[in-house]
Amino acid sequence: MENSPRKSLKMVSCPACQAKQFIPGDLAPLERVACTKCGKWVMMPMMLRQYELRSEIASGGMGTVYRAWDTALHREVAVKLMKKEFAEDEAAVNSFAVEARACAQVNHTNIIHIYTFDYHEGYRFLAMEIADDGTLDSRIEKGGTVPELDVLDTGIKVAGALQAALKRGLLHLDIKPGNILFSDDGEPKVVDFGLAKKADAETDAYAPIFGTPYYIAPERVRQEGDTFLCDIYSLAGTLYHALTGHVPFEAPSVEDVVAAHLAIPLKPASDVNAAVSRPTSDALSRAMAKDPRERFQSYDEFIMALTAARSQVLIRQLTGREPDPGVVATPGAAPASPTRSWWRR
Repeated sequence: MENSPRKSLKMVSCPACQAKQFIPGDLAPLERVACTKCGKWVMMPMMLRQYELRSEIASGGMGTVYRAWDTALHREVAVKLMKKEFAEDEAAVNSFAVEARACAQVNHTNIIHIYTFDYHEGYRFLAMEIADDGTLDSRIEKGGTVPELDVLDTGIKVAGALQAALKRGLLHLDIKPGNILFSDDGEPKVVDFGLAKKADAETDAYAPIFGTPYYIAPERVRQEGDTFLCDIYSLAGTLYHALTGHVPFEAPSVEDVVAAHLAIPLKPASDVNAAVSRPTSDALSRAMAKDPRERFQSYDEFIMALTAARSQVLIRQLTGREPDPGVVATPGAAPASPTRSWWRR
């Protein structure tokens, strides 16, 4: 009796439990099977240029992000692989390219670094710095709220990143908790410049408005022109969500949420969560003023206000006493009174 041919096997490591195991060698690249130890998915690796894609990190509408190994430089990277059905779609490819070029223009610690944008064997992909210690969104979901000091640290760093982008003439226009990733050393990284545009670009009054409605600036809805003040508003709304566990305006429909950005006064963060300090709450209220002229008029001003608020939080934590109420944390401020979503007027 003839022996049946022995099936080839491939040794891989489970991304969840790190157990090494053999999987069938005839699996297609990127095909997954359950880990024999923990039941999580393990994947057949795939080579893309010098990058070996080893496990999936996240998936979205147009693409999937994989943890990969750069075989040339011997380092871990993230590879964002565009889904094949979009690879020949001119508009989708252009959006992919916009993201790559926008990130590549700005060299800043808190903006994800792009290594390459390429096309290989029918795949379009970005290779970039890896930041897979969760998003601000996942931290909110896990804890309900995020500690104030952590939120302020994140806000200060992200504001600095957006300031660096502005110096290159770029606006992000989709700042939200899901677009702030964290590296394994805790550094926040701004990602997804797919909606980025030049700061001096003209506004098309008939173009659809893309962005996330829970954090969108009122002037964007009114199509009065996009400026860095839109990004300040969205960043403040993102920090507000992290501190309170609630988006700035909650309503049963997207249209109602958008209408609230236009007309409903913002409830101060300290009224929603009494643990939030008044200086922090006041800074966010000013940054989310309906009228852009009433917001901080530069990133430096916003960063100064967040830094001053951070100092007050540290004093309270280190001494157990409330800071001197005479200290002004918001210079010149008036007293405070999930997949990409979009809205079209």
